[in-house]
Amino acid sequence: MTHALSHWCAVQTHARAEDKAAFHLARQEYTVFLPKHLKRRKHARRVEWMPAPLFPRYLFVAVDPAATRWWSIHSTVGVSKLVCFGKVPAAVPAEIIEEIKARQDENGLVKLRAGCGFKRGDRVRIIDGPLSDLEGLFDCSSDEERVTILLDLMGRQVRVRVPLETVYACA
Repeated sequence: MTHALSHWCAVQTHARAEDKAAFHLARQEYTVFLPKHLKRRKHARRVEWMPAPLFPRYLFVAVDPAATRWWSIHSTVGVSKLVCFGKVPAAVPAEIIEEIKARQDENGLVKLRAGCGFKRGDRVRIIDGPLSDLEGLFDCSSDEERVTILLDLMGRQVRVRVPLETVYACA
């Protein structure tokens, strides 16, 4: 459990070993925080939403820098290294950890978007799917996952609904 002398530090893991590292660090009685979010994954013409690390290859652990025990983190299964400045674990500000935790939903997943972020009339580009590379004007949010864009197609202005994560602001 964290106490007054502990602070959060970043741990770099081996590729796709975040859960393994978190498990083994917890077995050593470290307080571990591995924030995850829902990530869209396409597979065999299907789209799935899977929990994935918010920071691939990284997790956070509470460390008391005065204790010598933190060196065991380096040799923990799944861990590549503890992020240090020189020979001292680098502290991650507690406010950052608290902000990430505040964005977690009831399932412990970090919600990345609090809303759409576009305003009606913003120029946007679709970056994925059958309408990829087309530019248009943002019209409105359909729901939490889809938005309506106005596109000029064959001389007409057409409203299309596309996934929010496929829409980016034009530079």
